[in-house]
Amino acid sequence: MKSQTILKATNLSHQFDYPLYNNLNFSLKAKESMAILGVSGSGKSTILNHLSTMLKPNYGQVDLLNILDIYSQPKDKLLEIRRYDLGIIFQSHYLFAGFSALENLKVASLLTDKKIDTHLLEKLNVNHILTQSIGSLSGGQQQRLSIARVLCKQPKIIFADEPTGNLDSKTASIVMESIFEYIQDNNAALILATHDEGIAKECKFTYRLINQQLEKI
Repeated sequence: MKSQTILKATNLSHQFDYPLYNNLNFSLKAKESMAILGVSGSGKSTILNHLSTMLKPNYGQVDLLNILDIYSQPKDKLLEIRRYDLGIIFQSHYLFAGFSALENLKVASLLTDKKIDTHLLEKLNVNHILTQSIGSLSGGQQQRLSIARVLCKQPKIIFADEPTGNLDSKTASIVMESIFEYIQDNNAALILATHDEGIAKECKFTYRLINQQLEKI
C-alpha cells in the first residue's frame, strides 16, 4: 500500500523587499522527512510559514492533508487545522512564562484533547523539571519542553525551525531521534529548516535554498 501524499507545494514564489525564491515544487508523504538548508535570510523560515498556514505565498499553491489550496479556506478552518493537525517548532519557544513546565504541557493537552506522553518526557529528559517555573529552566530545557509539548499534540505533520539550535550535539541527537521516531510511529511527516548539515542529511530528502531555488542534495 502506497503512502499518501500529505503535503504538496506547487510553484511557490515569494518576496519581501527582494525576491526570496521562485517556482518551488516538492511534496511529502506520510513517514517522510525533508530538510531545507540555507544561509540566514534566504527564506527557509518563510517556506515553513507558507506550508504551516501562517503566511500566504505571493504565488503558488499549498495542498495540505487532503485539502487543495489551503489558503482558499476560511481563517477559522486554518486555525482548526493549525490547532489539531500541525506541530510547529519555532526558534523561539513560546512557553507561558508564568506557568510551570507541567502547566505548559497541560495547556496543549487541554486544547487538543490529547494525553501527555510520559515516555516522551523521559526520552527528552524533561520529566524531572515539571514542577519548575519556565524562568528557572535553561535554554536547552525550554527547547526540549517546547518540542515535547508539540509532539504531545500528536500532529500529522511537524514543521521545525532550527529545533536543535540551543542544544549540544548529544542532546540534539536525542531530540532528532525522538522526532524521527514519532513520524514513523504516527504516520506523520517532518519538514525541517536548519543550518546543521549533519541533521539535514538524516532526513529522507535534503535541499539547499540557494539562488532563489531549492537544489536537491
